[in-house]
Amino acid sequence: MPYRTENIKQKLTPNRKRYYKNIKYPLISLSFDDIYVITTSGDRLDNLAHQFYADVDLWWVITTANPGVIRRDSFNLKPGIEIRIPQDIESILEDFEKLNE
Repeated sequence: MPYRTENIKQKLTPNRKRYYKNIKYPLISLSFDDIYVITTSGDRLDNLAHQFYADVDLWWVITTANPGVIRRDSFNLKPGIEIRIPQDIESILEDFEKLNE
């Protein structure tokens, strides 16, 4: 998986400063294949992404699948919360790429 901003087009301000257009994330539907875990002390989004997807850059998939449960401003997770780990990663990545063409 390439870095998620690799294929996102850059824009220029009138001052010629570069910036990325907003990244759009797909809706991640519930599935019978999803895994549910209870977080423990020290759990982090990047570590869980590595454990379940073998790619630390896919932390955003777990965050997007758990709106209102996981804060978007930290990799650290509170212990004792139940989070969903989607397993259909290929279709999620395809949807992400289509949204951000």
